[in-house]
Amino acid sequence: MRLMRLLRAVSLTEGVSFLVLLLVAMPLKYVWGWPLAVKYVGWAHGVLFIALGGLVLLAMLRAALPITTAIMVGVASLVPAGPFFMDRRLRRHERGLAGKPEGLQSAGECGSLSP
Repeated sequence: MRLMRLLRAVSLTEGVSFLVLLLVAMPLKYVWGWPLAVKYVGWAHGVLFIALGGLVLLAMLRAALPITTAIMVGVASLVPAGPFFMDRRLRRHERGLAGKPEGLQSAGECGSLSP
């Protein structure tokens, strides 16, 4: 499913941007006095973080992503290298959706509250 593939790609990219922010940009700012590194890398990381949140919500609605997995993705994005560990669970969910038409899961599969 394209949505899950996109979610995984954004999650991994957000994880890389977080590590670059912590391990490259922060030392450039505080050790070598170059604050622009944090400004630009932090901005890119923020955009990716917001995109990840939006894609998680969309995956819950359209790809039947379980709420527990969605919460775990959110928490993992706050931990350095967390998205790399969550990728396995997202890949497993993506494989489970193989063969199903995109966006056509039943209400029960989408986690809807309606009967």
